[in-house]
Order: sequence, then C-alpha cells, then structure tokens
Amino acid sequence: MQLDLRPILHVPGAAVPFSFQLDLAGLNFYGVRPFQMPVEVSGQVRNRADALVLAGEAAAVLDLRCDRCLRPFRREQRTTVECLLAETLEDEENDDIVLLDHGAVDLDEVFTTALVLDMESTHLCAEDCKGLCARCGADLNQGPCRCKPEVDPRLAALAQLLDTHSE
Repeated sequence: MQLDLRPILHVPGAAVPFSFQLDLAGLNFYGVRPFQMPVEVSGQVRNRADALVLAGEAAAVLDLRCDRCLRPFRREQRTTVECLLAETLEDEENDDIVLLDHGAVDLDEVFTTALVLDMESTHLCAEDCKGLCARCGADLNQGPCRCKPEVDPRLAALAQLLDTHSE
C-alpha cells in the first residue's frame, strides 16, 4: 500500500492514519508459508516539526511447524514499527530512515521487512517440548518411547558385566 504523504510534508502537527490488511501468503521460508492469514496493519504518520514519524503495529497469526516434534501449531505475533521518513538522505548508511518515493511511503515493504526480522529463528510449540526420539521417531511429548537406553561403546563391557550380575 502506497501512502501519499505530500499533504502533510510541510504541515507540522498534521497526521495521516492508515489501516489495511497485508497479504504475505506468498512468503516462503524453506518450504513453510507461515502467513496463511492476512496481517492486520494500523498506525499513522505524523509530522513533528517537519520530521515525519511513522508509528504502527502489525498483528499476524503464524502457522508454524515445531522444530523439535514437527507438530503444526499457531502463534500470534505483534510487531511494532517506529521510524523516520525522509525525502532525501544526507548519510547513505542510515538504515533507520525510510526514503519516500515521490512523497509516498510503501507500507507493504516497511511492515513486511519488520515482520520478517521480528520472527524467531527457532519455532517451538512449547518451551519444554521434548521432541522426537532420535532412533524410533516417537513423539516424546506423548510419553517415553520403547527404545532401550543406548550404551556408550566405551562402557559396553561394564554394561555386560552388570547384565550378568542382575540375572
């Protein structure tokens, strides 16, 4: 969504509110598309003493797959954005300022970037998720698997000795 800011460029105290849905269903992260539902975006751009300040929030519901147990789950994500907008940059390396294009800002790009950077790199259905058994693949959240504990090869002789004494 292009938001035209020319009406408030030189009017201190003026503001332009915005509210829209952002469709990110096409974003693909290693075969996973977490944004199945539209993202709700709202906020405003305010002229504060000839400095344009964008302040907004994006609310999304992410469809994810747990990195430990592989179960699908949903998680809400709220991302706040606050940045300065400018027509030109004096310092080319200032990443905190978003450039206007003919007096307009591309809100889709601003909020897409913020949402992606705010996503966690590891997705867990629960902090205490036990994951899957490395040998049989059983979901350890459902209970223990039936695999016998693996014996360290360096201690195999000692394990045999213990097995003979228990019989």
